[in-house]
Amino acid sequence: MALEMSEISNYKSSVVLSKLASNEQHGENSPYFDGWKAYDNDPFHPVNNPNGVIQMGLAENQLSVDLIEDWIKRSPKASICTNDGIESFRRIANFQDYHGLPEFTNAIAKFMEKTRGGKVKFDPKRVVMAGGATGANETLILCLADPGDAFLVPSPYYPGFNRDLRWRSGVQLLPISCKSSNNFKITIEAIKEAYEKGQQANVKIKGLILTNPSNPLGTILDRDTLKNIFTFTNEHNIHLVCDEIYAATVFDAPQFVSIAEIINDEICINKDLVHIVSSLSKDLGFPGFRVGIVYSFNDDVVNCARKMSSFGLVSTQTQHLLASMLSDDEFVEEFLIESAKRLRERYEKFTRGLEEIGIKCLESNAGVYCWMDLRLLLKEPSLDAEMSLWKLIINDVKLNVSPGSSFNCSEVGWFRVCFANIDDQTMEIALARIRMFMDATNNVDENGILKNKQQWKRNNLRLNFSNGEYDENVMSLNMMSPNSPIPRSPLVRARN
Repeated sequence: MALEMSEISNYKSSVVLSKLASNEQHGENSPYFDGWKAYDNDPFHPVNNPNGVIQMGLAENQLSVDLIEDWIKRSPKASICTNDGIESFRRIANFQDYHGLPEFTNAIAKFMEKTRGGKVKFDPKRVVMAGGATGANETLILCLADPGDAFLVPSPYYPGFNRDLRWRSGVQLLPISCKSSNNFKITIEAIKEAYEKGQQANVKIKGLILTNPSNPLGTILDRDTLKNIFTFTNEHNIHLVCDEIYAATVFDAPQFVSIAEIINDEICINKDLVHIVSSLSKDLGFPGFRVGIVYSFNDDVVNCARKMSSFGLVSTQTQHLLASMLSDDEFVEEFLIESAKRLRERYEKFTRGLEEIGIKCLESNAGVYCWMDLRLLLKEPSLDAEMSLWKLIINDVKLNVSPGSSFNCSEVGWFRVCFANIDDQTMEIALARIRMFMDATNNVDENGILKNKQQWKRNNLRLNFSNGEYDENVMSLNMMSPNSPIPRSPLVRARN
């Protein structure tokens, strides 16, 4: 007997999903992701939608993609889908070993050495593949902790950690509060305070997670700080996980110091407690290739992580291409130098533009973003005031920047703004919008809404064409379409 529509509806509503599928730990309901949704619903295009939202919440390094494209054109044999590379098709297409292609793991180890200035050596046998840094981080957590255990993490920290580290593992994140009074530097006093607070709450603390270079600060940890942190974790017999996925984005002094260097300096230490997460998403601008790396000095972790990697392997076609590219020493050297140069130029141009209109950023030397200080624009030092300002920037200024509270920042008024995922002309438009916004801050009502929206839109429309015509490449970069390099849903972004 056929079921009535009402019965079918009632039946569907009674279906119970797992606790994992129905919990709220993914972090989707966050201003960080809400900004992505605002962009998805109204994406900027210089001609088709000049009043749309400009995406400045996307931490991608797209400034040197042309260098990669040129290499690919010169190296047709690197792809198994060309006449030059077809001879390798059968071998690559049938390779399933979760250890990875030997030439790939060798190339990854070599690349990790280059991005750390050749100061340390990495063993290819310890390179474990994962589905992007998201998969690498989760794999490590699943190897090191049980549900209910906790990891200390300096705040502000990447919002996606709530998804990557907590959602499926069931672990907790205990923030180590960092303050603007010392430029958000990590102190041993703050680490001890967070550790003792966890102990008092009877929480089992399994480790400490660092992002170095920092997301969202764009700063790096100096050698002494790394030594002090490592000494603390070693003395308390807890793990130290170092997320180093932005290692090759350091564009100015001081030089990046990897935790691997610190291990080489120390004698009486337990290396089994140290683990590194690496990736090609930021260093080379390959987030879609889903290349994440777990590198552990602990044999048991390497073995366990490799077994888990079956759930998130990098395709052998991708491995084959990257093995060829990363083995080209001349290309890699030239790319790293030119990429750093372009990042530095973009950073200086963008921050100089902000300074000219009275906005300061935390001084930084790495990453693809700035930590922007808008505290003076808050009606009051409160979370509600930060949210009101953020909504104004999203809805009226039409810029997707990410509020500090979504990074678990202990102080309100800070925003992360990304500068390496857009072209020069779009950056100029973004700066012009910010300039107009600063001029209009005295024309805001008690609810934080611009009083004369129509005038704002007319001015905004005019400034979009002030730089002249856009060529087709620029237009395609900014246009949201099925062929756009920027995916429509923010929830599938792995590490941004």
